[in-house]
Amino acid sequence: MKPATIEAAGHHEVPPHCRNCGAAVGGHYCPECGQETRLHVPSLAEFVHEFIGHYVAVEGRLWGTLVRLLFRPGALTAEYLAGRRRRYVEPLRLYLSLSILFFALMKLSNTELVQFNSKGDGDKPAVTQQHAGKPGGPVIGGAEDLPDDMPHHTTLPAPLERLAPGFRQSLDHFDRMSTEQKSEVLRTGFYHYAPYVVFCLMPLFALYLKLLYLGSGRRYGEHVLFALHTNAFAFVMLAAFIYTPEGFLKFVLFCWLVLYLPWAMKRVYGKSRWGTAWRWVLLFGLHGLSLALGVVAALGLGVAFAH
Repeated sequence: MKPATIEAAGHHEVPPHCRNCGAAVGGHYCPECGQETRLHVPSLAEFVHEFIGHYVAVEGRLWGTLVRLLFRPGALTAEYLAGRRRRYVEPLRLYLSLSILFFALMKLSNTELVQFNSKGDGDKPAVTQQHAGKPGGPVIGGAEDLPDDMPHHTTLPAPLERLAPGFRQSLDHFDRMSTEQKSEVLRTGFYHYAPYVVFCLMPLFALYLKLLYLGSGRRYGEHVLFALHTNAFAFVMLAAFIYTPEGFLKFVLFCWLVLYLPWAMKRVYGKSRWGTAWRWVLLFGLHGLSLALGVVAALGLGVAFAH
């Protein structure tokens, strides 16, 4: 079989029909599919030109998006609501891309959210917070303070015992694991389910905004847009926070992360400073609680489906 090639003769001439879709053509581009009608074997220079033209010119809107997202709180949302959309990356695509990048960088950093440590000659797990693989965080579980005669297996509230017998079995299986296996199960569960859990919190975040700004005339979709942009910013800051060494720069990043949300709320919703402040405090608390419960849910799913 003869390999598919572009004809050597007449390839600079305009054919009567498009080589791609077969539509009748009379110019340099097909009126139906947009493909060029005069084809030739591309050179290396053309490949470089196409790469630069696509990723610098066309995808150059990424840089404008990131500048406004990172350094001008609320400006990206305001631009989108004003109808200037084509010059920026779509909100959902931006959120998903930065979310994937954040969890990938977090996984590569070997950050341990929880770790089970054996104490003494027993096998009681002590659950401690970790950051970037460095121990010494506050105790989450506090199992090392339990009396020696207290059972070490995990217990569930009575309603969960009745509603989730399968989960009870999963917990029993989890209790029989070694400390290393438990840490691996929780780590795997977090990185597998946390991205989905955090994404599902976006409508809830927007609902909080809707309730906090009742009477403002804002539609629910506008709050979803604001939620996508502000949480996309948080992914970038948290990723930078993980890889930034302790010191003044890390303190600056922390301050910017905390102050960004009320500044963005002020720009987008236009309330007074006091009106923005109390709404920010409530939103921060509600979303923080939702996020904590979401992380626990992700870890629980990891335990439930561990084999």
